[in-house]
Amino acid sequence: MSDKFMDYVDYELEKFKEYLRGEKRSENTIKEYAHFISDMLRYFHKRAEDITPGDLNKYKMYLSTKRKYSKNSLYLATKAIRSYFKYKNLDTAKNLSSPKRPRQMPKYLSEDEVKRLIEASSENPRDYAIISLLAYSGLRVSELCNLKIEDVDFNERIVYVHSGKGDKDRIVVVSPRVIEALQNYLYTREDDMEYLFASQKSNKISRVQVFRIVKKYAEKAGIKKEVTPHVLRHTLATTLLRRGVDIRFIQQFLGHSSVATTQIYTHVDDALLKSVYDKVLQEY
Repeated sequence: MSDKFMDYVDYELEKFKEYLRGEKRSENTIKEYAHFISDMLRYFHKRAEDITPGDLNKYKMYLSTKRKYSKNSLYLATKAIRSYFKYKNLDTAKNLSSPKRPRQMPKYLSEDEVKRLIEASSENPRDYAIISLLAYSGLRVSELCNLKIEDVDFNERIVYVHSGKGDKDRIVVVSPRVIEALQNYLYTREDDMEYLFASQKSNKISRVQVFRIVKKYAEKAGIKKEVTPHVLRHTLATTLLRRGVDIRFIQQFLGHSSVATTQIYTHVDDALLKSVYDKVLQEY
């Protein structure tokens, strides 16, 4: 490819990223969309204005058959492409359809596995605080990374989550156990960084670091399942539902924009469904 075309691609990506930031998209989404658009432009070796709807349909088929994209990846690629052409004020992608994403049931841990995971991290104040907070708050990993010390009200046991997914602020109530874990960790800190979980390299802990911490202690605890921060989020939602918490409360607690997103947890717990069914029959 010519240097001139590569300069065009680089310019397009930077302007597209600016547009996405203006749309309040997360940095992860921006990075993901930019990857798809870079790949598309390089594939066609054409300027956006010269790409046709027919080109896009052929490209979608190429991703599916030659590149072996999964339905999830193809869904994200088509979303990125539609967003890009919207940014360009072109209707080239208006009829580009996305495959339906396979709806997977959330993976979650048992209450015993959660206790073992937390216990496995108990000798490291920072890691213990991170895993305790994830397990009992339902925070997304990006929300945890962005927390500042001032976002925690230690007296009221409240964590203020600013501009979470969808640019929505919310409050999350945490247990005294989590507050104690956070305080014990902060007592060990000898820096004046503003982030709750600081990092010498980038001022705040990274998503990758948090994933590694969770995986490390899951292995130490002897948990055979794949454990991620999102699995801990699913676990809390499932536990709340099992204990009879109203789904609308769980929706607000997790920061879901629609209760429809939260309703997937109603399909998770067979034991819960059986208990509700038996109770209904007794009163029938």
